[in-house]
Formats: sequence, C-alpha cells, structure tokens
Amino acid sequence: MTGLLAAATSAADKRIAFRAGLTSGTIQRLPGAFNPLVATLIQEIGFEGVYVSGAVLSADLGLPDIGLTTLTEVAGRGQQIARVTDLPVLIDADTGFGEPMSAARTVTVLEDAGIAGLHLEDQVNPKRCGHLDGKAVVPVPDMLRRLTAAVSARRDPNFVICARTDAAGIEGLDAAIDRAEAYADAGADLIFTEALHTPAEFEKFRAAVDTPLLANMTEFGKSELIPASVLEQIGYNAVIYPVTTLRLAMFAAEQGLREIAAEGTQSGLLDRMQHRSRLYELLQYERYNEFDSDIVNFSLGRNP
Repeated sequence: MTGLLAAATSAADKRIAFRAGLTSGTIQRLPGAFNPLVATLIQEIGFEGVYVSGAVLSADLGLPDIGLTTLTEVAGRGQQIARVTDLPVLIDADTGFGEPMSAARTVTVLEDAGIAGLHLEDQVNPKRCGHLDGKAVVPVPDMLRRLTAAVSARRDPNFVICARTDAAGIEGLDAAIDRAEAYADAGADLIFTEALHTPAEFEKFRAAVDTPLLANMTEFGKSELIPASVLEQIGYNAVIYPVTTLRLAMFAAEQGLREIAAEGTQSGLLDRMQHRSRLYELLQYERYNEFDSDIVNFSLGRNP
C-alpha cells in the first residue's frame, strides 16, 4: 500500500526535486498549506511544491505573526504536512528561533521532519509580518552568523537554505540587493526578498543577483500580485502563495457560520461545501478499506 499512510517519495528525493526545480527554468509554485489535507489537494492539482507559512501557523493557533511560535510547533506541523505529500515542502523558520546555535538546531530538526528547505529572515526578533510597517532588520554581520550556523548544521547537502531579507522597505532596494549578495556568499541557496512593490523592482533585483530568487505573492500586502508566468519571464525561480488557502477557508467558514446563526440551519450552504464523497476521494478512503480488509482476511496456515 505504497503512498497510503505516508508519501511514497523519500525526503531525500523531495530535496533533490526541489533543487532541480529551482534551476529548471520553470517557476516553482508553492501554495501555502494550513494542514496536511490542503497539501494533498495542492499535489493533486499539479503544483510543484508546498509552502508552510509562519503567519498561517500563528493564525491557526490564534496568535499574531510576531515570533510567538516555537520550533517544536513549527516542526510538528511541517512534519505532518511533509508526511502526506510527494512534493517538496518549504517552511518558514522565522529568525531561527533564537541565536545562531538555535538556527543551526532548527536546520537539523526540520531535516529530521522531512522538510525540503527552510527560510531564515534578517529581521530583529521578535519579528513582524513582512508586509507591515515598523519592521527592523539586524546588522548584516548578525544575519551572516545566523546563516553560517544554519549552513554548517546541514547534513543533507540538498536541503535548501533560503535567506529572506526585509531590508527593501527599511533601508531601500539597493541595500536589500547588497544583503542578498552577502547572504548568497554565506551559503544561501535561494534568496527571498520581502515586500517588493512592482514588476520593475522584481526585475531590478533579478538583474543584480545571480542566486535563485523566490517571490512572495501574498494578498493585501505591499506587492502587486504578479502572475507566475510574468515572474518566470522576469527570471524568478519560485513563488509562494502563503496565506491564500487559509484566507479562502476562513472567509467561507465565517460566511457559513453567520448564515447558520441567522437561519438556524446549514441547508442553504450545501452548494458551497466540499461533498463528503470528494473528501473521501482526497483521503483515499477506499484504499484504506481495501488495506483493512486485506489485514482482516489475512490468516496464518495451521500446522498439520
């Protein structure tokens, strides 16, 4: 029953696929998954990877995205999601959950969780959502220590370490480019520059930096929502949609709950629900039944 209780693809092979995708010339699209079932859907629809957002994990716990979650919580959710999908999973590791030694430990824990890559950011801890004002970034040497520790702790050379810089909105685009180049020199495999505004800014960043680049297409933020095809033409290697699925789900949940409160029944909501049969299809319910039946029907022959 390969691929039933867990993904058939090994963590090592997912990491190889992620690295290959980043240099393939085809942009790698990674929608955010707020739970394992969403990751299953992302794979079925045909995306190249899955993203686990720190902001989404915080929100799921009823917390703002200000660095309140722990490595244990993030690794636990990441492992749950990575377990069910054959796609590589990229996870948000905030600032590494502490000093450089903590960033190093974060790499080892997330490797053990089956994750394909993480990103570390250069914000001051406690951090803020990347599309809010009032952020602060650490001095470059501090971030280089954070990154160097993470790179040195990596055991699987294919585990992707992405460096995120929030400097564009604080120190300017040129400073962000300088930081990106320094981070790449320190061993970052992928650069994520947060909160660029226009395609022209994405183009300027691409022209200045040789390392693979990741774009963040989050809604209601500072960045114009640029189609993946355009980002690919610009030369970006990956794009994340971190909060999209959570926003869709929460909007639908709120609307439905309000209707139940007002009408006393959910009968008017049925055409906006995933049908039970579709849920069972995603869960491979029939295959579990077959597996269970095979076990029940199995018997050892009696000795004569």
